[in-house]
Amino acid sequence: MKRLIAVLGPTASGKTGLAIRLASHFHTEIISCDSRQIYREMPIGTAAPTQEELNLIPHHFIGSRSIHDPEYNAGMYAREASELVSELFRTFDTLILVGGSTLYSQALLEGIDEMPDINPELRASLNSLWQYSGIEVLQEELLQADPEYYQIVDVANPIRLIRALEIIRSSGRTYTSFRQKSLKVRDYALISVVLSPEREDLYRTINLRCHEMLEAGLLAEVASLYPFRELKAVRTIGYTEYFDYMDGKTSLEEAGELFRQHTRNYAKRQLTWFRKQSESHPFATPDEAFAYISGKN
Repeated sequence: MKRLIAVLGPTASGKTGLAIRLASHFHTEIISCDSRQIYREMPIGTAAPTQEELNLIPHHFIGSRSIHDPEYNAGMYAREASELVSELFRTFDTLILVGGSTLYSQALLEGIDEMPDINPELRASLNSLWQYSGIEVLQEELLQADPEYYQIVDVANPIRLIRALEIIRSSGRTYTSFRQKSLKVRDYALISVVLSPEREDLYRTINLRCHEMLEAGLLAEVASLYPFRELKAVRTIGYTEYFDYMDGKTSLEEAGELFRQHTRNYAKRQLTWFRKQSESHPFATPDEAFAYISGKN
């Protein structure tokens, strides 16, 4: 039977390296389920695989879209990724899925309800609320309306908050309820592992990665995206903090500290989500996960 190996986990936990190692071991290809690495203009701030890594193993959904393309969502990803999985299974018995985007991975592996259409006036109203009252108002409304989703969403990202709130207000349902569709029937076996390092180790790695991103030219990348800072694709960790610096709202040092803090907060929420997934097996290190999976060869 065909099988899909899912390598999931928080940012900076070693997913990319493990996925490449597994793909080499099984002589196969990698499908990304990262909602940010899909954009080609953002390789540094999204920690996308390097060109050397891309040359080692074919990757799909890495740099495949532009921030200027029409809005992309988890439902669209699930449809495209499902078609790709079926196509690649004609050639390979095993495929590797890797990423930390909880909604993308769930949409592909479990299915997701169709989201309701949104009235543009509602979206405009929520955007005005954010602009004039601040992100804290959005955070508080989401916390009250859907505390479960609040625990895992990037609460520093106003676009994610607005998206959830417009669904909640439009449907009268929690955003979480749209993510709990009955498990879809798969025609392949799933082996799912979650990289779950000790929190102190993970936070130390995150701080180091943030420093390495700056060394690699993150500020120049942010500057190139500054004219497009209102686009949904770039309103995310690693960019919003430095947009505020370029707007004179914070110092460079403050922006760097917020970058590290927001990344750590996001990783904590990712861990919370992935640890609840009953189908996934947690491992503290990539080596342990590799030993487990390769033993099923």
